[in-house]
Amino acid sequence: MLQKILRFFSFAVGFAAGYQLVYKGFAVIAANTGLEATFTTSVGVSVLGGSVFGLIFYIITPWFIRLASLVNGWVQSALKSIPTQDIAVGVIGLMIGLLVGVLLSIALYRIPVVGVYISQVVTLFAGYLGMSLMLSRKEEMPFLTGLFTRQSRAERSGNFRSAKILDTSVIIDGRIVDICAAGFIEGVVVIPGFVLEELRHIADSSDALKRNRGRRGLDILNRMQKESLIPVQIVEQDFEDIAEVDSKLVKLAKTLKGKIVTNDFNLNKVCELQGVPVLNINELANAVKPIVLPGEEMVALIVKDGKEAGQGVAYLDDGTMVVVEGGRRYIGDTIEVVVTSVLQTAAGRMIFARPKMAEKVSGVR
Repeated sequence: MLQKILRFFSFAVGFAAGYQLVYKGFAVIAANTGLEATFTTSVGVSVLGGSVFGLIFYIITPWFIRLASLVNGWVQSALKSIPTQDIAVGVIGLMIGLLVGVLLSIALYRIPVVGVYISQVVTLFAGYLGMSLMLSRKEEMPFLTGLFTRQSRAERSGNFRSAKILDTSVIIDGRIVDICAAGFIEGVVVIPGFVLEELRHIADSSDALKRNRGRRGLDILNRMQKESLIPVQIVEQDFEDIAEVDSKLVKLAKTLKGKIVTNDFNLNKVCELQGVPVLNINELANAVKPIVLPGEEMVALIVKDGKEAGQGVAYLDDGTMVVVEGGRRYIGDTIEVVVTSVLQTAAGRMIFARPKMAEKVSGVR
């Protein structure tokens, strides 16, 4: 239907253009040759010429439509990889540069012979320079680029100021659900779209372990959306010029002025270097573990031997490793131990102890 309307409109345009062209051309020919043409003859010839032009326009309209569709598709595919804010900032820089170029060309235009050409070159160069300068300084203009960034209503209203942005590892870990349920997280929990896409790719992996991890992450997100006491928002904002997911997380945290929640040691260090607030789940887990002091007594099940000769290793309910000097001979037994020292490492807390007595605890196996 639309093509028929366009072809009819094209025929009308072609007829009007042909009529005017033939009418004026016929009048010029008649004046130069001294031919006396009646009004009826002029109109008849003009109508014939307009009909021919209209028919030509009508025939070639589908070709123009296909050409326009191809050009439109090419332009869209070429611009699809460029962020919207980059296009907007570039256009603004181009307009400013062209304006400056026009002002400069007023003086250059008066140069004899070459002034016209120099002014045009200067105007085009000024436009290019303005566009490149604006694009190179876009990071310094968040007030401008933020206007063209796809943001949710909550983000535009400033509710993401205390946003907690989850990375892939902390979602798969799953402890964030219990932390939110306990009320230790406030503000808005943000799930970036590129993190969700990464989880989907992991869930579709051919490797069984990765596939299970990805599906667990998706199940955790579904549970958070249904059971979480705080709002959970999925933000589709992406940074297509950045390839790494961790770098995108840092960029998003800077944009939203939020905090990244992770248990990734490397991402934690990157955030610290770039001044982005980070909440590490592992650090929180270590912080809430019970504090033990040298001299305290506890009951431990020796499960394996340690690295040093004669050592035995036990684990508390929260996963804390207990290294028992001389505990190797008690492997498989539950004994009372006395804490001798506590070592805090980046990986967690380690407790060193010694057996309280040579005999195992009776009746506790």
